[in-house]
Amino acid sequence: MKKTLGILGLLIAVCVSTAALSPNFLKAYNVENITTWTSLFGILSIGVAFVIMTGGIDLSIGSVVGLTGCLLPWLLVQKHVDPVSSIALVMLVSLAIGLLHGFLITKMRLQPFVVTLCGLLFYRGFARWFTGDETQGFGNGFAGLRYLAVGRVPIPFVSGWHLPVPFLIMATIAVAAAIFLNQTIYGRYLLALGRNEQAARYSGIHTDRMIMLAYLICSLLAGLGGILFSLEINSIQPSGHGDFYELYAIAAAVLGGCSLRGGEGSILGVVIGAAVMRVLYNAINLLGIPTQLEFAIIGMVILAGVIFDELVKRLAARRRTVASPAQATPPAAF
Repeated sequence: MKKTLGILGLLIAVCVSTAALSPNFLKAYNVENITTWTSLFGILSIGVAFVIMTGGIDLSIGSVVGLTGCLLPWLLVQKHVDPVSSIALVMLVSLAIGLLHGFLITKMRLQPFVVTLCGLLFYRGFARWFTGDETQGFGNGFAGLRYLAVGRVPIPFVSGWHLPVPFLIMATIAVAAAIFLNQTIYGRYLLALGRNEQAARYSGIHTDRMIMLAYLICSLLAGLGGILFSLEINSIQPSGHGDFYELYAIAAAVLGGCSLRGGEGSILGVVIGAAVMRVLYNAINLLGIPTQLEFAIIGMVILAGVIFDELVKRLAARRRTVASPAQATPPAAF
């Protein structure tokens, strides 16, 4: 909870500072745009949070977004597959990717870093191959389907302001993820696995199943994110779509309280972390800061989050070490 309050304070501080320096920040269009992109990256961040909680990592998220983002318009426009079947096929591909990652990590005992790094390269290359490296899009069609990404719902009693549909999708996923993590035994299993995998295994938890579940959730949400990103952008470059999106997702998860050591995490914190990343990006554009510094700022934020997490861990361990001898000292006899 303390980490969540801390990142919330950071979000408020960045918003207030940007609003004070740029009057355009609080305009309805800009706020709705930030909310849309926060929601899209929030979906990715929730997925990678489950993996990080187990002590793993997924570097292939951006390439999965690129693959699924290219696959949907390719099926709809070039292969004339109906929308329902196209979305089902895209999600099936995402499911297969998650199962593949989980199998290689749990059964082949490969490192998550290596598995997902290879996935990052393979999925990007495969997307470029089956599309012929040509730009994909929906043109002027599929307006009903694109409503999932570009739709706006009027906010009652607030004239001129709307709630983006992606926010409603992200909020639904966030609530379900929070309930799963905090109110079910399987959520506790995931956290226990991240704290100590060997102890979790000895206590009877099927750790391999839980690891596979985490990578499955991550890939499914990356696939859903790829669908929504493609519907929002409507012009998908196979060579670049989704590049570095894993950085946004991992940064949001770390900022939101997920320890890279595993065993800790808050879905609300992850969503707030995603909002911080998008507000920072928006501030860069509004304040005239060179956009070339975008990734430098993201890198600094990730590094700061890791350093802060490490310092907190060391301080907590030191306090436990100091307190243990005092508690173990028996009372003096009179």
